[in-house]
Amino acid sequence: MNNGIKNMNHETVVRLADQIDILPGQVVSKTLAQNGSVSVTLFGFDQGEEISTHESGGDAMVSVLYGKGRFTIDGKVFELSKCESIVMPANKPHSVYAIEPFKMCLVVVFPNE
Repeated sequence: MNNGIKNMNHETVVRLADQIDILPGQVVSKTLAQNGSVSVTLFGFDQGEEISTHESGGDAMVSVLYGKGRFTIDGKVFELSKCESIVMPANKPHSVYAIEPFKMCLVVVFPNE
């Protein structure tokens, strides 16, 4: 079982934004790593698409790779563009909305139990 990075070539220079597509009317995801401690996922959102309000058991750091998204964290609204990041704290409700087509990298770090 590989708990490392998957779905990407190793020892190859890549642009993360090029590793995920934006498809009409969809939210597309590609998991790069997932285990009990961390999850790393790329997302591609078409304009107007969203992930509705939910909570995570770990701190979730988002880095926008392309375009612009709106993040609502515990009722506070943030608009992020390419090269901007934000942390959505564990156990706080949050949602994501595509103001325009955008791509992001999500890293969730789960507490040690």
